[in-house]
Amino acid sequence: MLEKILRRGEKLIPKKIYEMGQPFYHFFLAILGMLIYNFPAKKMTIIAVTGTKGKTSTVNFIHSVLNQNGHKAGLISTANIKIGEQEKINQSNMSMLGRFFLQKILKEMYLANCKYVILEVTSQGIKQWRHLGLFIDVAVLTNLSPEHLASHNNSFEKYIQTKMRIFKNDIFNKLKLILLNSDDEHVVRGNPKNKKTVEVVDFSLQQVSNISENLNGVTFDLAGQNYQINILGKFNIYNALPAIILGQKFGLTDWQIKNGLAKLNLIPGRMEEIKSGQNFRVIIDYAHEKLSINTLLDTARNLKNNLENKILIVLGGDGGGRDGQRLIDLGQAVGQKADIIAITNSDPYFDDQNFLANSIQNSALAENNFRQENNLEILENNKNIFVILDREEGIKKIFSLAKEGDIVLLTTRGSLETMNIMGKKVKSNDKEIVQRILSVKD
Repeated sequence: MLEKILRRGEKLIPKKIYEMGQPFYHFFLAILGMLIYNFPAKKMTIIAVTGTKGKTSTVNFIHSVLNQNGHKAGLISTANIKIGEQEKINQSNMSMLGRFFLQKILKEMYLANCKYVILEVTSQGIKQWRHLGLFIDVAVLTNLSPEHLASHNNSFEKYIQTKMRIFKNDIFNKLKLILLNSDDEHVVRGNPKNKKTVEVVDFSLQQVSNISENLNGVTFDLAGQNYQINILGKFNIYNALPAIILGQKFGLTDWQIKNGLAKLNLIPGRMEEIKSGQNFRVIIDYAHEKLSINTLLDTARNLKNNLENKILIVLGGDGGGRDGQRLIDLGQAVGQKADIIAITNSDPYFDDQNFLANSIQNSALAENNFRQENNLEILENNKNIFVILDREEGIKKIFSLAKEGDIVLLTTRGSLETMNIMGKKVKSNDKEIVQRILSVKD
């Protein structure tokens, strides 16, 4: 309630004065939130996961390993919030909650006897001091690539510098352990290793062998042990490795860690497969930028039963001041690797919806030379590439074209509950849309 009152007050402040005082305002709110809820993070072990991609999955893997083995844990991610086994969808559309709500949830977790809390920390959250009062014990850096640069003066360097702020030890942090993805050149460049009092552990796919993808997930070997994760996509090994390391650090046996990983069968909107009797596969994933879309399409290609099966994809371009290059990159990825494409709204905010969709479409069509050289069917408007702004209608169209054994990918929204269109929040959840369409079809 207090945060709502303060937000209303923001609108009364002249824009220039508000922008000048914004850092102090956010700092004040963070301090106030801590005081109101009596520093709950100080009383638990806080595991902060930051990076560009994989945060939600990493948080869920760590939670499963700890919580399944007698270490009651809380979880706060873009997709979901958990207190022990109790789970609810994160309906805020925020990866990192606002100061008061965040401290309130932390207090609830403490009162529920959670020993650990695993949560996502974002660059925007750090910039607005939402990490203040977390008193982080363990920090995990998954990877770094250009994203949300508009919030960082269009500078990737400033984006990296912002991320690095949670790796500092000060009166608001109690950092003891850092986990780094040493395969990522930008993580190495960010280099939060210069903390002499903090233990640093690298994780890498070079430590892993015998990787095998199957219909239900992935198996791999690490240090003589075989692990099964029941989430699709071998890229999820990166997201599972921090859970294995932390399980070992917190005294769990190899069997307990394996069991904890295997028990995680669903992360909302992250490689989430919907089975409702249809003869094609439907996978919902939050992939919304170049690298994650490419990785998702490669995974789908590996999952195909035979060469005749097609990959059909639904995607959209977000507005809200995001980098226009992202739209071109999305179009290029699907233009090279998808067979049938539907471009819909995702989160246009106040941007021109047709411009967002057409930017992706034009970029995809520009890949026809590549398709011709690689013996792929040429993209043609209203034949195998469609602009259908209504998300549900776009999914219906793709379902109508899907044949037995095909793979349908619903991307760029994941588990999001609402869509921002011209200042209004419109209810739109891919899983509910899929279930509604398939129930009618049946």
